[in-house]
Amino acid sequence: MTGRLERRSAIVTGAALGIGRGIARAFAREGAAVLVADLNEEAGRATTQQLREELGARAEFLRTDVGVKANVLAMVETARRHFGAVDIMVNNAWAGSGMKRIEHKTDSDFETSLRVGVMAALWSMQAVFPLMRERKYGRIINLASLNGVNAHMGTADYNVAKEGLRTLTRSAAREWAPHQICCNIVCPAARTEAFATFEAHSPENARAITAANPMGRMGDPENDIGPVAVFLASDDCRYLTGNTLFVDGGGHINGVAWAPQLPD
Repeated sequence: MTGRLERRSAIVTGAALGIGRGIARAFAREGAAVLVADLNEEAGRATTQQLREELGARAEFLRTDVGVKANVLAMVETARRHFGAVDIMVNNAWAGSGMKRIEHKTDSDFETSLRVGVMAALWSMQAVFPLMRERKYGRIINLASLNGVNAHMGTADYNVAKEGLRTLTRSAAREWAPHQICCNIVCPAARTEAFATFEAHSPENARAITAANPMGRMGDPENDIGPVAVFLASDDCRYLTGNTLFVDGGGHINGVAWAPQLPD
């Protein structure tokens, strides 16, 4: 630990498991106070306890349904109350309706993905903006996906939400730059619970994707994705904003052979 985030406070949504958990742990290792926000109370409390006991971090948990605006506003207020400020906002929570062709996706599928994937980020960004503006320091890190960039099959609602989130992030980067608020996007590839679900659904495709990765493996949420998030959250990122960073072992360079089996 180098203490790059000492005296900084962060909110990480979807932080109970997977990439969110990896980022929360990476932040804690660097000295940040972290609010773990997640709908999964059991896993969220376990992650928070690990941050405290294993890493010695100031950490709090709040059960949060980011699809409910009141929950998002309460999340930001809880972090402000506990930590005195919100320096870093990580929007990692997402929703998807599973693997289905576009003609089988429902209005509800798209509405849920957009509400959790875009509107929740908008609400959190609007809520933290005055806190960041006042301190003339802010880091917003939004998790998008190569699924959206490359329009992968079977996940159209998720793809649309993630590309909407990228546009929102770039727009905020332009408007909020005068306040020294940096807004960036990470498109990760990591071995998570979600990837395990994809492996169970399309094992041959999952093996092909992993084998075709230039580095020959899926990333580790804490040790591969986490350090990039730490950089984006730190003082070192003071002149970098509006960018999309592909933290995927080079998988985006020639594209991913995403071809899951989908029923007609």
